Amino acid sequence: MAYDPAIAPVSAIDLESVLAQDLSRALERGKLAPWTGAGVSIGVVKNGIRRVFSFGAAKPDSIFEIGSLTKPFTGLMLAQIVEQGRVKLDEPVRELLPPGVVAKPPGREITLLDLATQRSGLPRLPANLKPANKDNPYADYDAAKLYAALKKQGVAIKGNPPFLYSNFGFGLLGHALSVRAGIPFASLLQDLIAGPLGLNDTTIALSPTQQSRFLPGHDSHYGRACPWDLDAVAGAGAIRSTAGDMLAFLEANLHPERFEPPLGSTSASTLKSALVLSQQVRAFALPGMQIALGWLRKAISGGYWHNGATGGYSSYAFFDSKEDCAAVVLFDTSIGSKGSFADLLGQHISERLAGKPAIPLAD
Repeated sequence: MAYDPAIAPVSAIDLESVLAQDLSRALERGKLAPWTGAGVSIGVVKNGIRRVFSFGAAKPDSIFEIGSLTKPFTGLMLAQIVEQGRVKLDEPVRELLPPGVVAKPPGREITLLDLATQRSGLPRLPANLKPANKDNPYADYDAAKLYAALKKQGVAIKGNPPFLYSNFGFGLLGHALSVRAGIPFASLLQDLIAGPLGLNDTTIALSPTQQSRFLPGHDSHYGRACPWDLDAVAGAGAIRSTAGDMLAFLEANLHPERFEPPLGSTSASTLKSALVLSQQVRAFALPGMQIALGWLRKAISGGYWHNGATGGYSSYAFFDSKEDCAAVVLFDTSIGSKGSFADLLGQHISERLAGKPAIPLAD
């Protein structure tokens, strides 16, 4: 691949104008052309200066499905509940579930840490995921089905399972945490993260006002896509958010030491330490990658990242404390046969911020 030539490191203030040039072909006749109906919102912070802007059909406050970018939120929820003394990382997930859901195995069994680091041995999807509506595949996957899948699968761990990306596993983690807390996953998200950080548009169920800003999703051929509703496995990918909210989440991860908890909030008081805990590297993952509690970390540079996709949306986020920068890309179109445009744009942004040759964005 021929990279775009390097330019001087771009500031947060100048990134919008640089990207307008870099995206010119995509805006004229590519993935963001007017006929596609597609749009992208971007949030960036560098050296303490933040900007949120958009291209195509999106607006800066447009709401998107973030897909598997939900997983770092679920990992932080785990860290929060650990810091609050309500669970332990090495606690078997079985012990958080209602009695009798799954039998205790004779040897080692799946723990919360195994789930959060994608080393539980669980497959990518539960075997009994057979959606009534393939365009909204998780909508009817309730707790009863999750428990049936887990009972058949079992919670024994054989040997040392390698990294295996599992929506089943992260969905189970989010569900187990909500059971232990005694509240739905959406309420847990609000109590542990969205409330303390002031993320007013980071939610699962949208209000009427938020619904008016929810950008329609598109499949890879720019046809209108159905929104996804996740029930029992919400922890794997149910969150909806804006670029501004996601940037605030990334800023908290970038500088946990700067977080000042609101007075009187138990969840806020543990958030600083939970952010640090959630970023501690636990195991190797993909080649050249390590994994913390949900976040993936580039072993050489030390930068953290994650991406996501649903049937009509895709996303990419990163933060890098060494470069003191972070960015998020939210795109209202799913991934296609050539991969994720959100991933491509996110990587391009990181390279522009660093002054490196950049992955080209032309179609």
